[in-house]
Amino acid sequence: MSDSENANSVTKPTNFIRNIIDKDLASGKHTAIKTRFPPEPNGFLHIGHAKSICINFGIAEDYQGLCNLRFDDTNPAKEESAYAEAIAKDVQWLGFKWAGDIHHSADYFDKLYGFAEELIEKGLAYVCELSMEEMRTYRGTLTETGKNSPFRDRSVEDNLDLLRKMKAGDYEDGSMALRAKIDMSSPNINMRDPVIYRIKKAHHIRTGDKWCIYPTYDFTHGISDAIEGITHSLCTLEFEDHRPLYDWFLDNISIECHPQQIEFSRLNLEHTITSKRKLNQLVVENVVDGWDDPRMPTISGMRRRGYSSAAIRDFISRTGVTKKVHTVEMSLLENSVREDLGDNAPRAMAVLKPLKVTISNYPEDKVEEINAPRHPQNEDMGTRKIYFSKTLFIDQADFRESANKKYKRLVLGKAVRLRNAYVITCDEIVKDAEGNITELKCRYDENTLGKNPEGYKPKGVIHWVSESHSKAATIRLYDRLFNVPNPASEDDFLSAVNPDCLQVIENARVELSLVEAKPEDVFQFEREGYFCADRFEHSAENLVFNRTVTLRDSWAKIEAKG
Repeated sequence: MSDSENANSVTKPTNFIRNIIDKDLASGKHTAIKTRFPPEPNGFLHIGHAKSICINFGIAEDYQGLCNLRFDDTNPAKEESAYAEAIAKDVQWLGFKWAGDIHHSADYFDKLYGFAEELIEKGLAYVCELSMEEMRTYRGTLTETGKNSPFRDRSVEDNLDLLRKMKAGDYEDGSMALRAKIDMSSPNINMRDPVIYRIKKAHHIRTGDKWCIYPTYDFTHGISDAIEGITHSLCTLEFEDHRPLYDWFLDNISIECHPQQIEFSRLNLEHTITSKRKLNQLVVENVVDGWDDPRMPTISGMRRRGYSSAAIRDFISRTGVTKKVHTVEMSLLENSVREDLGDNAPRAMAVLKPLKVTISNYPEDKVEEINAPRHPQNEDMGTRKIYFSKTLFIDQADFRESANKKYKRLVLGKAVRLRNAYVITCDEIVKDAEGNITELKCRYDENTLGKNPEGYKPKGVIHWVSESHSKAATIRLYDRLFNVPNPASEDDFLSAVNPDCLQVIENARVELSLVEAKPEDVFQFEREGYFCADRFEHSAENLVFNRTVTLRDSWAKIEAKG
């Protein structure tokens, strides 16, 4: 068997969607698979969209099919070209390619309008003059059937005339709407004469001022799928009740293709909001610094934080594809990130809160080059140079004047090893007038580079940098944006914002090799966590690193206590 045959024979994880597709291919219903991803360009994509991207593009890829990227641009008041550009970049960054050119619902506005007139001619649509509030009243409830609009029985000629006048701009926004004529007593409220077209005199980012009436998503979605020859329209469970309407439109217009809509459970993630409206509120009210803030659950935000596309895809695969509604723990996403970065992120040293250390028995003018591994388990990554000199920095948290045996760092009168370097012993503490420790005076054991000391045992291993061969850096410590698992359930979700979701350290010190870091490069700062050079603000002259994730799940104990 050839390598290519071996690759093709790898068993793919099955699920109910793949079972449907397998059956369709086996029966001859389809000979090729075509899916689509249809976001609305009214905000940035979030982790929930990442699941839909992975499913739609991933299934097309696995079946050697095609997947279209189509912007659902039917609501011109909320759409921006910047959002569309960001969405396309996110899809590409996740590792997927769409078939051909990017599609837009606006590309089909002429055809959609033609189908609207066809429904009128078939007696299946009418122009209604009820206000939106009156429509809601007439619609009924889950326990009460709706009642017919007084405009429901207009003639075909009158409806066509009114629709054409709507299209010509003769009426004001909200004064009329085109509705499908289905069944006001249907147990499915979506089938109670839904709106097909509404008047909206707004400039469109693609069609300009050509249109002043725009189709609704329910009308546009299925027809756009059919126009593009989609075989399987994969979407989240909130569209399950809309499927009968999806099928009704396709069954009652002159179009041959009839895609199958299949729903799967959306991705709900603890400590996260995935409502675009609420995410926009976070941006507008300056709770975060834009849609790509590293605290945001947007794909752009996670990318800027240092999450890799591979880690996100791995996380999505672990959540599975089912119809069961459930919420995933944040730790599952963070574990995927840790596993990926643990294997792939080179190591470096950074001291977040520097404490000066003077090596009393080290020559004043000596600087020693030490080769340190870029990755302890991957020799192929090579080495980097670190520099040992008379004056060093360690982290303030790595020293205590006195401590019990469990403390494995530097203590007055005790020895500790500096990572990849010598063992030092603290002899003296220097304090300022307020009693704050400003300097430690230590001595090093020159016989301990790469060797254990003779006659004594150091307490532990700590990280450090040379004063002369390190650089100042800004370190941003990002944490979970919300301090409760389900912020959406709060009366005011903003009250659940974690006050410690961002801490900025301006005067950290990092080893000299990090000057070469490029934006989006990710490192493990030894003993501190994984950090990413900021995508937009980092440069060799202005070092800015964002914490991607801690080395361990620091929330596990907190939530256990809670």
